Amino acid sequence: MSLEDCRIIELPKIHNPQGNLTFIESDSQIPFAIQRVYYVYDVPGGAERGGHAHKELHQLIVAMSGSFDITLDDGKNKKTFHLARSYYGLYVCPMIWREIDNFSSGSVLMVLASNKYTEEDYYRNYDDFMRARWVK
Repeated sequence: MSLEDCRIIELPKIHNPQGNLTFIESDSQIPFAIQRVYYVYDVPGGAERGGHAHKELHQLIVAMSGSFDITLDDGKNKKTFHLARSYYGLYVCPMIWREIDNFSSGSVLMVLASNKYTEEDYYRNYDDFMRARWVK
């Protein structure tokens, strides 16, 4: 998979005067079944998250509150996405390095993941990721 496979997905938004509603369904709005949900919050000013890639994991990353930037890197190309709306999600396919920064105050980042957590799925060193990415 490459950077071109990663994309912003617009999620359904149901307007209501008492508050809007957005929903996400496995294998419907997103191209995988959800096995795990987690969120990141209380990120200190100037901090960065990410700094890794996944071997097999598919993710949808959503800014539930506030905003942040995600830079994706497939080893040849890089692209930065700004997430600031809870009805947009960034689909990140396997074998894409990600860096997350520029968190606004009070931001909450939610991730829907295709698999349960396993440390063996991570590349935490960029050089290891590059070797695996381009050596077949």
